[in-house]
Amino acid sequence: MERLRVAVPGGGHVAVVLHRPEGSDRVPCVLACHGLSASKDSDKYLLLGAELPRAGLGLARFDFRGCGESSGVESDTTIATRLEDATCVLERLAAHPGLDGRVGLLGSSLGGFVALHVAAARDSDAMPVVTWNAPAALHDLGDEVRQDRAGLGPSFFAELASKRYAEAPGVPRHLIVQGDADTVVPVRHAAALARRARQPFECRIIAGGDHRLTALAHRLEAVRASVAWLRGFLLG
Repeated sequence: MERLRVAVPGGGHVAVVLHRPEGSDRVPCVLACHGLSASKDSDKYLLLGAELPRAGLGLARFDFRGCGESSGVESDTTIATRLEDATCVLERLAAHPGLDGRVGLLGSSLGGFVALHVAAARDSDAMPVVTWNAPAALHDLGDEVRQDRAGLGPSFFAELASKRYAEAPGVPRHLIVQGDADTVVPVRHAAALARRARQPFECRIIAGGDHRLTALAHRLEAVRASVAWLRGFLLG
């Protein structure tokens, strides 16, 4: 496990933890993007930090600005700033001597929405992407976001009103993981992502899964499906 500090626009930094298989040479890496008011240190990312290296892949988990150990405050966050953060981390990973340049993305909730935009911007690389309970469109979630995420500031809601990032783009190599008991991002969002996705893609519904995939059995189901999907494209 290696800790990195990556500079971002405006003089700030984001904190990154990189996991690689023990005794490995250069390996592919998966960048994990967390959701709102979360961090790289949530249980699901710690679990991925153990399971992906066992499968021969690296995992880079990081805190967006305003979260965890990164600089800034979450009230300044926007989709644009999160895209900047993820792009800066990807550039740092591309230069890491222990990684071979092949990259996948995994994002939960709003982190999945961000991951899809990152992948669309780099479509020539056809990155494999896994999303867990990710929204297909933010305007459907506006009221819920305002009620549940009081820490977000006017910049986020101004961006939301502008519809600059109104919808998640459709990309190839997309595994959609969705709990059918999610009341934050309802299952209709997974159906919309599937209609928009480009081949190859897959949609896996986890029966009884809530937004955080709280039950260990649900979380393990998501992890196993994600590891298999990412290995297939990065090592297959």
